[in-house]
This record gives sequence, C-alpha cells and structure tokens, in this order.
Amino acid sequence: MLKAKLKFPYEQLLATPTTAAVASLVVSLVALSFSPILIRLSESELGPNATIFNRFWISTVAFVLWNGFAAARRRLSNGQPEKLQLYPIRLVLLLLAGGIVIFATLALWALSLTQTNVANATLMHYLAPLFTVLGGWLIFGKRFDGKFLIGMFVAIFGAGIIVYNDISLTSDKLQGDLMALLSAVFLGFYPLIVEQLRSQLSTTIIMTWCSAIGSVLLLPIALLTEDRLFPYSLGGWLYAILLALICQILGLGLYAYSLNKLSSGFVSLCDLFVPVFSSLEAWVIFSEGLNWSTLISFVVIVSGVYLTSSSEFAIKEEVESAM
Repeated sequence: MLKAKLKFPYEQLLATPTTAAVASLVVSLVALSFSPILIRLSESELGPNATIFNRFWISTVAFVLWNGFAAARRRLSNGQPEKLQLYPIRLVLLLLAGGIVIFATLALWALSLTQTNVANATLMHYLAPLFTVLGGWLIFGKRFDGKFLIGMFVAIFGAGIIVYNDISLTSDKLQGDLMALLSAVFLGFYPLIVEQLRSQLSTTIIMTWCSAIGSVLLLPIALLTEDRLFPYSLGGWLYAILLALICQILGLGLYAYSLNKLSSGFVSLCDLFVPVFSSLEAWVIFSEGLNWSTLISFVVIVSGVYLTSSSEFAIKEEVESAM
C-alpha cells in the first residue's frame, strides 16, 4: 500500500516506484510510434494481415522462450520443479479478452484503411481514451474528476489538429469510418483488461497469451487474404523481426508493465503522443514534410496530459505488483 496521497498528485509521477512506470510508458510509446514505419517497410513484401501475423507469432515465440528461461532459473534456484499453476476462470476469460481485443484492434484498423482515408481512420482512433474512461466507469466502477476529464478532451483536441486538414466527411467513407471507430472501442478497452490482469500476472505471461491468441485468430484471415504469409528476403525478415521486437515486445510489453502503477485512463490518454512521435520519426527517416500543426498538436497534447496528471485519478493508490 502507498502512504497518504501527496498534496499535488502529479508530483507522484516523480516518486518511486512511479518513476519506473512513467519511464516504461514513455519508452513504450516511442517504441509503438515506430509501428507505421516498420509496417511500411515490411509491406514492401507482405500484405497488412501477413505483416501483423508475423508480428504476433514472432513475439509469441520470444515470450515463450523468455518464460521458459525464467522458469528454468527458478527451478535451479529453488532446487525443485515448479507446480503447475491453474488459473481461475475469470483470469482465463480476461486473458482471452485481452488477446481478442488487441487482434480486433489491429485487424479492424487495417481493414478500415482500405475503405477510408488515413486522416479519418486516425481521427477515430484518437477517441480511444473516451472508451477507456467510459468502459472503466460503466464496467469497473472507476471514477474520474474534472481535471482528468478536461485534460483528456484537451489532449484529444490536440491530437485532432494533426489530421484536421485531411478529414473528409463523405458517405462513401462511412463504412471505413465506422470500422475505425469500432477499432478505437477495442483499443480503449485493451488497457482496462490489462490493468485487471497486471494485479495477478506478470507482464510476460499476459503478453504471451495476447500474442498467441492474436496469432491463432489472424492466421486463417492471412491465409485467405494474402498471397504470401512470410517474407522472402533477408531485409523482409529483418523488418518483420524488428516490428515484433520493438512494437510488440518492447512497446506493448512496457505498456502493460506501466499499468501496474498508472491508471488505464491516463495510459490510454498518453497513446495520443504516438502519432506525433511517428510524424517526427518519418521526418527524420523518410524526409517527410513536418508542418506547424504537428508541433502545435504536441504542445496541446502535453498541456492536456499535464492537466490530467494533476488529477488524483492518474496514479493508483495501491500497487499490487506481479512484475
């Protein structure tokens, strides 16, 4: 249990062990921001579904090997084999839900991009924090004060600045927009589910299940929709492996780790930094144009997140660490 709350809740962001959670979240957001760049490079050989499938199965293998290595170390230190751990039904259902949600998020996002423009789909994704807050309130009884809600809307407004000029409101894009919106709903529920799991399971166990379930669900879709399932060149394999290591293992892994100390609503809101980071990286790597709207967006998002961090509901009062 933590001691009494600090007078200014945002000061808790600089307190141990919150510092580790904040640092993990920042690194995870930077790692996740490389996703569109690595997907673009990977799709020189593979379609979108095959790209995501390789991201899932490679990370599953890596997590399984890591868990096996950790179990072997524990056996050597304890001098006796570990007992088989049976999870209660509620925990299994949450693990299944986590895998289904991350699969649905990525699959619907990829599908929406074929039926609407990137700006519309991205704008829909920026609404994910709304569904995190709404789902947390309706399902898990979470509470949020005025500071948190105002900061959230300020940050969402800031994120929308990036794509404002490219938004197209036409009926022929409605189906794609709805798919992107549904993808945002699933994305909003993902941190809520992982937050529940983090109090009982380690990050690697959670990510193993989510990655494995994503692989199983996406395999038949990739087989039906793609001409090629695996890369055929060394460069293609390099991009696929980097996508799994950087975005799935490092990005989503540290994202899950941070949810042991930071609230799901706050973490979901910080997702809005990802497209800003992606724009900066594309500017550096591909020499893509960087306009003032990106910089203004970054300032507004920072202002919103700062206001949210001053809320007592950004940081958890209790820490139940499963590491």
